Amino acid sequence: MAETGEPPTERISDAEHAVMEVLWDQSPLAASDVCEAVCAARGWSMPTVKTLLSRLVAKGAVSTEPDGRRFLYTPLLAREAYVGTESRRLVDRLFGGRAAPLFAHLAETESLTKDDIAEIEKLLRELRK
Repeated sequence: MAETGEPPTERISDAEHAVMEVLWDQSPLAASDVCEAVCAARGWSMPTVKTLLSRLVAKGAVSTEPDGRRFLYTPLLAREAYVGTESRRLVDRLFGGRAAPLFAHLAETESLTKDDIAEIEKLLRELRK
């Protein structure tokens, strides 16, 4: 099934996001494959992964299809759509909907590398065209 640009109506939690990252990298996957990718690093068990997958299906972010005695999971939400929605929420919530204060904060706290600044400058030049 193809990914869409439609974000789910409910927000995706940090734990659900970890599952989405696995599915964005490779799909379709069974719950056991997802667990193999994240369980050890996060201290999760298979029931935890199955719960998170069920939540993502209920939110419309992931689809499921039977494959014998197991199910395969595929993201319905494109990573780009998710990043765009979450970026907008961050800017709206913390910076009054304006991106300039975000960049100012990053610059003031020395969070931007020279490469980051060069990339931002390049993007700004492209936007001005």
